[in-house]
Amino acid sequence: MGKYDRYRDLLKSDFSKFKTMATDAKKGLPQPPKVKLYGADAELFDLPSVDESTLTNKNIYVCIKERRSTRFYSDQPISLDELSYLLWATQGITGTNKAGLTLRTVPCSGATHSFESYLLIRNVANIRQGVYRYLPVEHKLLFMFQQEELENKIDEITLDQPFVPNFANKAAVLFLWSTTPYRSEWKYDITAHKKILIDIGHVCQNLYLASESIGAGTCAIGIYDQASVDRLLGLDGHEEFVIYLAAVGKKQ
Repeated sequence: MGKYDRYRDLLKSDFSKFKTMATDAKKGLPQPPKVKLYGADAELFDLPSVDESTLTNKNIYVCIKERRSTRFYSDQPISLDELSYLLWATQGITGTNKAGLTLRTVPCSGATHSFESYLLIRNVANIRQGVYRYLPVEHKLLFMFQQEELENKIDEITLDQPFVPNFANKAAVLFLWSTTPYRSEWKYDITAHKKILIDIGHVCQNLYLASESIGAGTCAIGIYDQASVDRLLGLDGHEEFVIYLAAVGKKQ
């Protein structure tokens, strides 16, 4: 069992250790940017405002009960209203508190929100295929670039899926969440990493339930080519790297 021990420690609570740490926040070092910046020449797209009219199922009990990992998708596109809703449900900002911290649709340790949402869009109505990033403060999409042979690139980064090979390339959109760990490390030091893993679980579960509420299906993907996906998004793989994926599409 010895080979598991140091990894199991990551799963344990270590708050007593944290109380004695001189974190960068306690040292008075500047807090890192709360969101990833972009240039003045970025190509931005407004997303529709979000309200419950997008939902086809407003019964949260049924959404929880019917939720399944969905690996088979129809050719029906996701609408821009639906994509806007899914992005809002997973990282949308709903307000700020007295300390100026953003309140979002998902819980996050210390409101550090270390995640960025990238999208490989394949079949969303009225939007071209390509690679995008969600801007939660503005509730907009930032177009990054077009990707030739998008389905092949999705196959490359999602590797050999054990149950339904190559299912992700049939999804309408592939969510790719990156983490910038220092946003959390600044406040929580080496105890941040467990919190990051917990918090990304909140994000993906919201995607599952939100998808269910619009007649779409989601499948989380933990098997992916780290170097390939980071390279695709232009991430350095150290200060920012992909931590989780999920495919979304209308159910067959």
